[in-house]
Amino acid sequence: MRVLSTRLRGIPSGAVSDATLERLYAFPRARWLRANFVSTLDGAAQGADGLSGSINTPADARVFSANRRLADCVMVGAGTARVENYGPARKPLIIVSRRGRLPEGLRNSRTRVVLATCESSRRRAGDDVWVIGDDAVDLAGVVARCATEGMPRVLTEGGPHLFADLLAAGLVDDLALTVSPRLVGGDPLRIVAPGGALAGRVDLRHVLEEDGSLMTLWRLSR
Repeated sequence: MRVLSTRLRGIPSGAVSDATLERLYAFPRARWLRANFVSTLDGAAQGADGLSGSINTPADARVFSANRRLADCVMVGAGTARVENYGPARKPLIIVSRRGRLPEGLRNSRTRVVLATCESSRRRAGDDVWVIGDDAVDLAGVVARCATEGMPRVLTEGGPHLFADLLAAGLVDDLALTVSPRLVGGDPLRIVAPGGALAGRVDLRHVLEEDGSLMTLWRLSR
């Protein structure tokens, strides 16, 4: 992996070490929400099998792991966690579900798994259930709760519907996007579900390259 461009000063030339990768992806402030996605050249957020893993690359996996190490928790929609077969992780998982349903693979997990839901789901609040919002999950309230629980650096891994809602609420600070050197065709989901709008400007912070994969980090203005 090599650096093609960066706004960060003092980055050494040559192959990118794990230490340099963590400098490039370090969260700039204590409270921060980063989205992490992979997309194909034709804009697909999933392969022909409907999974993001089939368009993943070794370089993207390395950035994915670095972002998880740097974050305090991982936020993901229940549908994505179910389809992508999420299992135990080293960081707490915040599962967002309007229906109040936790994916089967995350029940009785040794990892901390929090279900973030709303009143209409009829779930009772508890240590591992956050009821925030009436008919829909109040995402701003979930992000604030993460901070009060000692998890201010939030990494969201989607899916596209949750990302669209986070964008609409003005909660996303930056986007780590890998462009995978693949074409899938068809009519797959993109990283933002229909109806999601990216308001304001975006500022490119860096571009990395390895075997045709481009790893980028974009700062979002609010």
